[in-house]
Amino acid sequence: MPDESILSDDFVRQLSAVGEVDLLVGIPTLNNRGTVQHVLGAVKAGLAAHFPRERSVVVIPDGGSRDGTVDAVKEASRAEFKNPFPYSSFRTSHIICTRYHSLLGQGGALRMILAAADLLHAGACALIAPDLESITPEWISALLRPVRKDSFDFVLPIYQRHRLDGLLIKNVLSPLIQTAYGYRVEEPVGGVFGFSSNLACRYLEQDVWHEDLIRFAADLGMVTTAMAGGFRLCQSYLGPKTRRSKQAGRDLSGAIQQVVGALFRSLEIHQAYWTGRGAPNDAPVFGVVTSGELEPAHANPKPMMRMFRSGVDELTSILQKILVPATLESLREITKLGDQEFRFPDELWAKTVFEFASAYHHPSINRDHILQALTPLYRGRIGAFLRENEGAGSDTVAEKLEALHRQFEDLRPYLVERWSAEERGELWDTSS
Repeated sequence: MPDESILSDDFVRQLSAVGEVDLLVGIPTLNNRGTVQHVLGAVKAGLAAHFPRERSVVVIPDGGSRDGTVDAVKEASRAEFKNPFPYSSFRTSHIICTRYHSLLGQGGALRMILAAADLLHAGACALIAPDLESITPEWISALLRPVRKDSFDFVLPIYQRHRLDGLLIKNVLSPLIQTAYGYRVEEPVGGVFGFSSNLACRYLEQDVWHEDLIRFAADLGMVTTAMAGGFRLCQSYLGPKTRRSKQAGRDLSGAIQQVVGALFRSLEIHQAYWTGRGAPNDAPVFGVVTSGELEPAHANPKPMMRMFRSGVDELTSILQKILVPATLESLREITKLGDQEFRFPDELWAKTVFEFASAYHHPSINRDHILQALTPLYRGRIGAFLRENEGAGSDTVAEKLEALHRQFEDLRPYLVERWSAEERGELWDTSS
């Protein structure tokens, strides 16, 4: 049962008026007037087309929008509103719009959505980002049906991406999650997901609601909780994803601090699970994954290599407190390579990530400084990745990413060893 102190009296009254539902979709908003009607229209059409007989509600927590987002929601909620997606339904889908404090970030909105799902005993639920321009009604079926019909507890998306897109996920998040939790997932921070009311209840019980993990990467917290809790996971193919995102210009250092930091914190929370886990787990895929080529995100590897070299040089005193001597020395050797022969081997990258995760767990310096020091090293890894795969086809890039995953998995004992070191000197003693 959720802590009802987080819910306003008006919100509880609106929920009570709706009564129990079969399906719930949450759309957290904050200054999304330009896209929210399109998203809400797709959600309503998806519910009507694919679940015409189920009772449903759309919950829209708003973080205090000042651009008319709430007015746009009210307009789209009216019966006479011309929905761009034609549909008809045997039932009315209720729409509830309420407020949450934007300073709580993603976690504030998620907590209200989970509480609503618990109070309404919703069987299957989904969270949808409010700025998705590529959403279609079929997404709603893809996220809710595995929960509703096949008893899965968490549904992650799979998007059609360019082969050189999403490199932070492909080079850090996905391989580290597979190594620690045993699940191979393509989009651990995909912005949308489906979930069961059972998982909602479990997550509401977690004492993490005031942590940065929830404020900045609520979806990552949900997926790792589901993995560690033994819930059933699957993935659904949605197709291309385009967003009109306010975070599109977020600097790389900020993204690493928020998202990679959230994953490191999840490892701490679930260390009893992953340090002793057995065989890998399966996250089956629903839908047909297509491999059509999309427009690439243009990136020049040369500035990344340059920032890597200067970063290793300037941050040596900090890196000595994070990395073991052999790893730091190998990084120094890479800085001596010219652009044409520049490379960052998979084994060295895996050890670097593992040692940063362990240093986060045993901090001898500020954790923000640890995550900031990872940024130039990540730039070096991506600079090498882009240089090596310039002109490579999708199959070649996929093979190299598969090799990276295998390297991470092969070095799993090293991660457990570094993480479990009891004395800080084992982690940061650079005298040996």
